Amino acid sequence: MLGWLLTPIEPSRIHDVGFWLSWHARFMVVAWAFLIPVGILSARFFKIWPGQQWPQTLDNKNWWHLHRTLQYIAVALMAVALVFVLRAPRDHVLPGPHLWLGWTILALTASQVIGTILRGTKGGPTELNRDGSFKGDHYDMSLRRRMFETFHKVTGYTALFLSVGTILSGLWQSNAPRWMWIVLGLWWLMVALAYSVLQSRGMAISTYHAIWGPDETLPGNMRRKRK
Repeated sequence: MLGWLLTPIEPSRIHDVGFWLSWHARFMVVAWAFLIPVGILSARFFKIWPGQQWPQTLDNKNWWHLHRTLQYIAVALMAVALVFVLRAPRDHVLPGPHLWLGWTILALTASQVIGTILRGTKGGPTELNRDGSFKGDHYDMSLRRRMFETFHKVTGYTALFLSVGTILSGLWQSNAPRWMWIVLGLWWLMVALAYSVLQSRGMAISTYHAIWGPDETLPGNMRRKRK
């Protein structure tokens, strides 16, 4: 069994990608297969932290710190992985879907970073405006904030789904051993099951409700209600 697991997926080819590409792959897999999916799960389903008495207790930032930390580490690993692939011998970097999917994901990641910088102000009772008012892009759910949320979710999930194809094409191109395919397949299955279970339990709530509650007189909730 051990020999079978260590055998490349296509026995007629060798599995030898060299130092630079092997570390490129490791950093990218850790970032996209593990850190980013967990970060997305934390942002979608744990805005109300386990044990938190919501809506009596609002704005528990544990989910935010977890989400941000995991995504920052992932971006740092991607940057290092990019350096490794650029240092790899040119004849080792083969053209094909893996190459173009990889650059597409890096572009989407860059757009995510830029989007978070441009998302606007928060506002609300805990972050007063300069004039002392509660006004803020998030508190008022301004057009800028709504555009950011849509863009952030669409590009984030798009990059996540593309990463699966990117990793699989990389495994095939490098003729990775069978155990890698099995471990990643089981992990992705666990993530999909976790997403399905948490979604079915109604644990996905809006960031607005998590921070300020469901009071329908709040400007963001009034805007959502009018829709």
